[in-house]
This record gives sequence, C-alpha cells and structure tokens, in this order.
Amino acid sequence: MEIAKEHEDVEGLKKRLKEMEEETLALRDMQAKIEKEMGVAIQEPAAAAVDQANKEEIDSRSVFVGNVDYACTPEEVQQHFVSCGTVNRVTIRTNKFGQPKGYAYVEFCETDAVQVALRLTESFLHGRQLKVTAKRTNVPGMKQFRPRRANPYMGYGFRGAYPPPFFYTPYGYGKFSRYRMPMRYGPY
Repeated sequence: MEIAKEHEDVEGLKKRLKEMEEETLALRDMQAKIEKEMGVAIQEPAAAAVDQANKEEIDSRSVFVGNVDYACTPEEVQQHFVSCGTVNRVTIRTNKFGQPKGYAYVEFCETDAVQVALRLTESFLHGRQLKVTAKRTNVPGMKQFRPRRANPYMGYGFRGAYPPPFFYTPYGYGKFSRYRMPMRYGPY
C-alpha cells in the first residue's frame, strides 16, 4: 500500500517537473520575442566572449592620450594624429557635467599606426605636452582590492577587528570621551 502511494507521489513530481520545464521554455520564448521587438539582444556567454575579443582587438588599435587641453576638440586631436595613420575615432572623456577630463582615446584603422603614434609622446597640442601610451584592455571583475587602513583615532582599529591597546575608562579620561566632546584647541 505504501509502495503504491510513493509511486504515485513520484509520478506526480515527474509530471509537475515536466510542467515547470514547459513553463520555463514558454517564458524564454516570450522574453526573446519582447526583446526582439524592443531591439535589445540577450548577451549569452559565447556572445560575451566574442564581445571581449572584439574589445581587445579595438584596444590593440588604440592609444591613450593624456594631458589634453580642456578646450581641445576631437577634430583637433584627429588632425594631430593624422600623420600616424587613418584615425577611426577620437573619444575625449567628460565628467557628468560634460566638462572634459583632460585625456582622450584615439582609435586607428590599422594596428601599425599605434607604434607611430607612440612617437608623438611629448609633442605639443594647444601648448600642452601630450603623453601617449598604448591603450590597455580592462578585464571585467579584476578591480583591485584595497583594504582600508586602521584609523588610530577610532580606538579599536578598523571595524572592531583589533582589541584596544589599553583599557579606556568609561568616564571620559581615556583616548576618547564617553560622550563626544567638541574639538577644542589644545596648544600643548
């Protein structure tokens, strides 16, 4: 009797699993249809790898130009680098207010132009000496971890990770007072 009931439970679970798989496929089809209508494509892992390879290829044809004058336009930067080869694109980075940050990226059509462009280091544009280097490729997920240093004025170090070096009295005679007192000028 129990075996028959367990068999029915297993069959019910298999049936429910099949229904869930069909629902998942239907949802994926609906999502693809909506994204196609909106013009947005899903990036699959294979597409992301191709995209990364494409970025690396573009970066191999690009240079970083530092110390660019804030009044400089992309056309002027392009004219400065036209002797190196065919310039595909000039990007002058700006902050959130639209003001230039003082550096630019120059993308060439051919890879050999990068070596010629590196010779323009220390050349002048708008009275400023340019710094030209080969553009590096950012690797996603490789942000450098920089641990925070312990603040000696906080007493216990960073987030209570260290024990106090000596006992603090709770009445305000230790390293810091029990109730925060305003900062006062103490010449000695």
